[in-house]
Amino acid sequence: MSAVVHSLPDEAQRTSDFHRISLFVKNEPGVLARVAMVFSRRGYNIESLVVSTAAREGYSRMTITSSGDPETLEQMIKQLAKLVDVVHAIDHTGDAAYETEIALIKLRCSSDERHEILQIVEHFGAKVVDFARDSLMIRIYGSSEKLDAIRDLLGKFEIAEIVRSGKILMARGRATT
Repeated sequence: MSAVVHSLPDEAQRTSDFHRISLFVKNEPGVLARVAMVFSRRGYNIESLVVSTAAREGYSRMTITSSGDPETLEQMIKQLAKLVDVVHAIDHTGDAAYETEIALIKLRCSSDERHEILQIVEHFGAKVVDFARDSLMIRIYGSSEKLDAIRDLLGKFEIAEIVRSGKILMARGRATT
């Protein structure tokens, strides 16, 4: 997929241009490719993408985070809604929604470093999910900012791998996701 990453001047601009898009789609081969092509044709990068089965059998939920010009993204959401396999497409930017992300972080560490790492892990409410002689793996969930903060603090140690789930969200109350 060819895409352009838009470099944004500052964090305030970056945050204001992020869109949280929810798609309810038929669980059919090729749907993801058709959705990605809508972004690719306009030169927009998908920052985060999560696809999972929905409560209704035969359907899936896609949660996409993308940044860029709000007017162009609005047109793209209209195009997404017109795709045959898309039941509905909703931009949740600015909506009341619960949003979270999960990360697994593997650190190579000596026994001397473990105490400080475990203090950071405890402070962030993370959990050690694998404990080996020369490494630790932690699981943490929460806002992207929280995951970025723990990654920054753990950066002084040797981070072997990071895997992040991408953002998932659900509209609050009776609103449709």
